[in-house]
Amino acid sequence: MAFKITQDCIACGTCVDSCPADAIIEKGENFTISGDCTECSACLDACPVSAIAE
Repeated sequence: MAFKITQDCIACGTCVDSCPADAIIEKGENFTISGDCTECSACLDACPVSAIAE
């Protein structure tokens, strides 16, 4: 099951800093989760607005 960053994202970058696999990529004002994601859920726990969905 892949994680996805939803439109609720506020582009704070907390998820990027929390990802041990460096799988979250910033593209302008948007963030995406690459195929390098190990589904560890660190980003889910770190996101202050719960903008990452399974």
